[in-house]
Amino acid sequence: MFNGYSLYSSGVNDSGDLPSVLIVDDEERVAETYALRLRDGYETEIARSGEEALQVIDEDVDVILLDRRMPGTTGDEVVEAIRNRGLDCRIIMLTAVDPDFDITEMAIDDYVVKPVTKETLKQVVDRALTISTYNEQIQELNALKLKRNVLEVELEAAELEATDRYQRLEAEIDRLESEVESMEETLDVEQYDLFL
Repeated sequence: MFNGYSLYSSGVNDSGDLPSVLIVDDEERVAETYALRLRDGYETEIARSGEEALQVIDEDVDVILLDRRMPGTTGDEVVEAIRNRGLDCRIIMLTAVDPDFDITEMAIDDYVVKPVTKETLKQVVDRALTISTYNEQIQELNALKLKRNVLEVELEAAELEATDRYQRLEAEIDRLESEVESMEETLDVEQYDLFL
């Protein structure tokens, strides 16, 4: 999917924990198969309905694999409820329903039509996690650059150069720029829309 590269190929995120994936599917065998396919490298939890998903979802969930057509609360309704709660997780609609133009209105990060191979499943989850990390680094880098710009407008250059805090700010900007450039080279930014 993206040249096989993933920040999560080791299965450990920045905090040292396994990324958390909530699998929401009313078909028990399907959900358990996905959990089995992701057991190496991810912490998985299964919800067998939209209602159950909304009970267990919290800020610790990194990615949701969500069936669209379920009895009771549908996948579309789950997406809306999650976004209304302001939860910052990636949502991948993983369904047998062929996409139509209505997906352009859905607050999801990816749409994958079943059946899905083990490799594709891992690639989709890895891609979502990688994009999330990339976006976070871009946001952090931009925030630091804005702070630097304010300091450079308000203070004299000699005063800035004499402070350790400014030097640390510059070093952090350099570090993040290097990480972002490395990711962009590996991910082929022009081929993939990283800002989902």
